[in-house]
Amino acid sequence: MIQHKLIEACKQNSRKAQLQLYNKYCEGMYYVALRFMKDTMEAEDVMQEAFIQAFSKLSQFKGEVTFGAWLKKIVINKCLDKLKARKLELVALNEQTLGVVEESNSWQVDDGISLEEVKDKMENLPEKYKYPLMLFLIEGYDHEEISEILDISQVASRTLVHRGKKKLQEELKSLSHGTGY
Repeated sequence: MIQHKLIEACKQNSRKAQLQLYNKYCEGMYYVALRFMKDTMEAEDVMQEAFIQAFSKLSQFKGEVTFGAWLKKIVINKCLDKLKARKLELVALNEQTLGVVEESNSWQVDDGISLEEVKDKMENLPEKYKYPLMLFLIEGYDHEEISEILDISQVASRTLVHRGKKKLQEELKSLSHGTGY
């Protein structure tokens, strides 16, 4: 019954009640989002957006399920929306870059750069590029295997490896300028 009063106070835009409700559910909803997003920052963003939506649509909450179950559904839908958007971005990127990716199988590094220097520069890449690139260049996996390991599509693997290579080459150029080549 206490929760019912808290929700009613939230419907009246009581900031104190909203904060109490937020504090009660934020941790659990964060972990729900994290299971989907696999990234702490994105999970936090999704959770925040879900709370904003929940508070703005609180009039639609009729108590047919618990507030936690209702909120969890909002969190999951926000996650799925983000993941779909990410997938659509990758499809759009793929249409633009797949031809380039397929053509650019020749990938060279200047002779004066050691494997350790390549690995060091690779460590500094954003995670979304670093892991697919490590699996491709260092571990020798193909895109099908990378897609299974990272739970992404083969298109995403190709795109991320391609972009990771470009970023890595940019990083390595700074090394080759210093060698006088």
